[in-house]
Amino acid sequence: MPTPPPRRPHDLMQLLTRAERLAARHLQAVLDEDGCSLDAWRVLALLSDGEGHHMTAVAEAAFLPPATLTKLTDHLVDQNLVHRRVDPLDRRRILAYLTPRGRTYWRRLDREIRARWPVLSDGDDELLRALLDRLAGTLDGAAVESGL
Repeated sequence: MPTPPPRRPHDLMQLLTRAERLAARHLQAVLDEDGCSLDAWRVLALLSDGEGHHMTAVAEAAFLPPATLTKLTDHLVDQNLVHRRVDPLDRRRILAYLTPRGRTYWRRLDREIRARWPVLSDGDDELLRALLDRLAGTLDGAAVESGL
């Protein structure tokens, strides 16, 4: 029986980085037509579920530091795409929501992206999603165990 090749994390990192950058470039090309940044799209995507989200959850989902998220959210508020409300359960916290204009804008963006997003064949999208989710969970668990 042949010996499996040695595990080479840098090969996986190279593939993940290349795929992420190509996907971001493809997505940004669509977003540029509507004057939307990738960071703004991530925020709008999270808020599109109609639930109010605390700013810390938005920052985590958008992979942004809090100060950057605050500036971006201010910009989205100025565009009347997002509004903020005090959390009725914890008045010290702020919840972010899409405005009606923001929901319309999000639906249009989402429709355009879905129409132009390349699809893998024969269920590979779901397989890739499941594998990436499992990888993220494994890495997250390893980070917790090692104290990172």
